[in-house]
Amino acid sequence: METEAFNMIKNQVRKLRKEHQYSQKQLADIVHVSRQTIISIESGRYQPSLDLSFRLARAFNKTIEEVFIYSSK
Repeated sequence: METEAFNMIKNQVRKLRKEHQYSQKQLADIVHVSRQTIISIESGRYQPSLDLSFRLARAFNKTIEEVFIYSSK
């Protein structure tokens, strides 16, 4: 069940990071995590906490819903 929910949430982190011309390291520094965490989020291997999701959204001047998209398929 948890795996199913995990796969239903897609993120726009890589796309938004490139639009803002941030390197993975720059984004990691902005949201106070490691570069490896950003890599894992972008690849979909890691779902960030609610706190980190808010920090990522703020870094892009977006809402959480604009960064993380729930898919019922």
